Amino acid sequence: MLGSMTVRALMVIALVVSLAGCGGANVQLPSSGTDQLVIPTPSPDPDDFVRGVDNPWMPLPDGRTWTYQVVGVDGSDEQKVTVAAGPEVDGVPTTARVTTGPDTVTTDWFAQDAAGNVWWFGREGEWTAGTDGAEAGLAMAADPRVGDGYRTAYQRGVVEDVATVLALDGSATVPAGSYDDLVVTRDTSETGSVEQSWARGIGLVEATRPGQTVRLTKVSS
Repeated sequence: MLGSMTVRALMVIALVVSLAGCGGANVQLPSSGTDQLVIPTPSPDPDDFVRGVDNPWMPLPDGRTWTYQVVGVDGSDEQKVTVAAGPEVDGVPTTARVTTGPDTVTTDWFAQDAAGNVWWFGREGEWTAGTDGAEAGLAMAADPRVGDGYRTAYQRGVVEDVATVLALDGSATVPAGSYDDLVVTRDTSETGSVEQSWARGIGLVEATRPGQTVRLTKVSS
């Protein structure tokens, strides 16, 4: 069943990257992609958020399923990602992204603000924004800009994730097809880094880290 590889694959798809040693300071970033945002956000205002997630780079529409092939040194596995209604987290209604492998299910909660930015509000059983010092971070900007860097989540000693936008013109050929004009991000943690490629209207199409590649094989509604 390749249990250890499955867990690593779920970590890639679910954006599990925990940066060690960065401290707890919030980051104020100017410019197009993150203008006027405090990241992570210590006290989100529910009035700033909308129902559902339709960011073009990270859409989470009801009923959509993404199927991924995960190739590693130990072989290959299949992962599925689905969308469900999420709980209210830190006062904000969320959308759940459920990642399922042969032995593991991981559920992450996201919400989109009125400007189109997607925020990561927690992971079931691991951390929850608004609890024990955890704060929601930026999962995907409405308007990504090369060079932007930001926390994707924060709870000291638990999740201290950081992402950087590397490119807006990436390309990838995966079993689901060939894609251009991809947003490419690098997510860094104490366990290393993962580069992820995001297609407009689709979401994640490819993720690579040493010894492992995750590739989109099918999208269905």
